[in-house]
Amino acid sequence: MIDFVKDVRLWFAPQRLRDEGETPDYRFSLANERTFLAWIRTALALVGGGFAVDQFLPDLRWGVRVGMSFALLAVGAACALRAVNHWVKCERAMRRSEDLPLSRFPVLLSLGVGLVAVALAVVVLMGWTSGQ
Repeated sequence: MIDFVKDVRLWFAPQRLRDEGETPDYRFSLANERTFLAWIRTALALVGGGFAVDQFLPDLRWGVRVGMSFALLAVGAACALRAVNHWVKCERAMRRSEDLPLSRFPVLLSLGVGLVAVALAVVVLMGWTSGQ
């Protein structure tokens, strides 16, 4: 828990990372930043997908539409938060010459998106609309 609090502090004060070990080769820090930006793009796409399901599929049953929208929005929010936390952990590990952190989040993200995609496919095939 203490490490998590330290990590969150570094989200808002990344200059404190300079106190952690030695400055890595800038190419590694820039690669870490590109990875962060890729996660943020993924989060934005998920949030956009959640918004699109809610706004552009009004004929879906309310519970189905809201459930899928909420799932995409929640996964998008988790992805954005994970992005910044992973960036901090990787930057710290590089400065300390430690192994980069491993995470199960990519698997969870893939499963979450896959489940929503399967649910949407079922909805499309079954034609669950509010008029039925």
